[in-house]
Amino acid sequence: MLQLTEQEVLDKIQHLTPFEAQLNDGSLTIRISEYQPYIATAIHHGHRLRTELITKCELNEEERYFEEDPFTGDFISSLPIILQGEDSRYEYDLNRANDACIYEEAWGKSVWSTPLTETERATSQQKHQRYYRILKCLVETLEKEFGLCLIYDIHSYNYQRIDRPTPTFNLGTAQVNKKQWRKEIDECLAKLNDIELPNIDVTASENDVFKGMGYQASFVKQHFKKTLLLPIEVKKIFMNEVGGESFPLVIEKMKEAMKTVVTEHAAFTLRRRTKAKRLTSNHILASKLPREVIKLDRQLFSIARGVNTLSYINPTNLKQEKRRFLNKPFTYQPAFTYRQLDLDPYKFREKLYRLPVEDIRDADIQKMYRKTIDQLAVRIDLLTSIGTDEFLYNSLRYYGQPDDRDIANAKFILHACEYQEKVEATISAKEAITAFKAAAEEYGVKCSVVSSKTLIARAMVSGRSIKVNANSTFTQGDLDALIHHELGVHLVTTANADAQPLKVLKLGLPGNTHTQEGLAILCEHLAGSFPLHRLKTLALRVIAVDKMVNGESFNDTFHALKQDYKLSDDEAFTITARVYRGGGFTKDFLYLRGLKDALHCYHEQDLTALFVGKTGFEFKPLLEELIARDILQKPTYMPKALSLDIEPDPVMEFLLNSIK
Repeated sequence: MLQLTEQEVLDKIQHLTPFEAQLNDGSLTIRISEYQPYIATAIHHGHRLRTELITKCELNEEERYFEEDPFTGDFISSLPIILQGEDSRYEYDLNRANDACIYEEAWGKSVWSTPLTETERATSQQKHQRYYRILKCLVETLEKEFGLCLIYDIHSYNYQRIDRPTPTFNLGTAQVNKKQWRKEIDECLAKLNDIELPNIDVTASENDVFKGMGYQASFVKQHFKKTLLLPIEVKKIFMNEVGGESFPLVIEKMKEAMKTVVTEHAAFTLRRRTKAKRLTSNHILASKLPREVIKLDRQLFSIARGVNTLSYINPTNLKQEKRRFLNKPFTYQPAFTYRQLDLDPYKFREKLYRLPVEDIRDADIQKMYRKTIDQLAVRIDLLTSIGTDEFLYNSLRYYGQPDDRDIANAKFILHACEYQEKVEATISAKEAITAFKAAAEEYGVKCSVVSSKTLIARAMVSGRSIKVNANSTFTQGDLDALIHHELGVHLVTTANADAQPLKVLKLGLPGNTHTQEGLAILCEHLAGSFPLHRLKTLALRVIAVDKMVNGESFNDTFHALKQDYKLSDDEAFTITARVYRGGGFTKDFLYLRGLKDALHCYHEQDLTALFVGKTGFEFKPLLEELIARDILQKPTYMPKALSLDIEPDPVMEFLLNSIK
């Protein structure tokens, strides 16, 4: 991190230059990733004490830590302008006036064993004055640039010594002009009340435990008429206030919550008091991708690229085993063989968990990478257990299993009667390849289309290549559906991911299978290429996964599909093999669930952000935020099915709208 003098800091602020630095005495960290009309401060975050003062201090580290505000700087780390105190409040308290900023006694305890010298006192007071010169320059600059400024002053408090119920968040407004700022105060309280924390009942109150009488609020009130400072005290529910141990899950949620509360409140205030009537919280976050995110993203991609689950899980002897099984369908158990894993799983996991995720300050981006890393670690467990009894367990960890609602949806669909004549499949794999190539040219997406003899599926996308099963034939409807599914979604999202600055969108976010397959099947439907027999196939996959998870054998599931649902040998084998490959592959139930979730999303929201790469429904709000912040590009390619104006099949509309 840069070490700057006070004058260098002031120069950068006055010239609106983004920077991240500490004052050269280490007393203050300043992070300005982008100039926006709001500041977050954590002036009691620090714990440092000058060396010459440590020997004079009567209090040990634990006693000082008890009255400091640890982690308050972490709570605001996602925001674009941060002032974070690094010195202990016992050296000088930034929330007291300069002439009273050095404690002689604090909370009933003497602070110094011998009086400080005039030089020692002067050094501490100069640090105090330096902070307020920097704050004054920053607020003046923001008021001049934006016409107003907001300051969110974050503190924490010990509550166990208070013999009554106390709020999770206390907003101190004694020094705020309530007549001028009443709506902003109420909005802040409402947003704090809406925060959800693990196993904690959240409440927010105004002037309950504290009134907001600190010096920083007094300073702002004295010098600025267009600036609102809101002192927010956080109850120490994020740590053991006595022992000092932190509660990481609560801290993580606090980081996410404070990012949301501060940005939404700032956007609300700016909409009320400026001409920016369409401003959202996304528009007032930094628009430049932080260096630490780029660094980790590149490292993660270097470790994980090329780990293609299906290339290891698809049996290498599928054709032979199908022939053997169909000759003896009651007695023969397929013995599938698989490609050898060509990476060291232990080194892979070790590299993943050494990645510096904690360096990412944006709470939501950090969470996205944490979840992606965890998912990749489970994927490696899945791949190392192919062909063993542990594979099913790892598949359940990675993909999950159908729940009662999934099974009910599947059974509902399977009760539907066919109402269209079955069309004979007369289009060869060679002709299908030609059709895929023509469609790719129409999209303008560069890719190769090749024949494959090892696929279970009739077609699939692998990177920038579309593989077509050489042993399959197609109806025109089948082929249209596959083009909209494989090319219109899977290849399109691959191409869009290639254009993004974040390579994690090429690897795939958690939940991308569920999301990608749901969107792909949705596009089949919107293109008018989703007949009932295709929907029933998705439902049958759910049934097959459920049977497999509940311990039924390959043969039992195969015969149940034939007898109960009147499938041909070929259809029953394909569905069963897909589910039993590897030792129990539960992925296939996600197609129907993904379709259900994609339909709901399509009817209620804009899907655009989900096509920037291999995304997940869970991360849609963050992806939309990153697009609004100009960190991610809008998708270059979009599925053509989304823009088609085709009269929907009323029967299919009824069935799809009925699944819940």
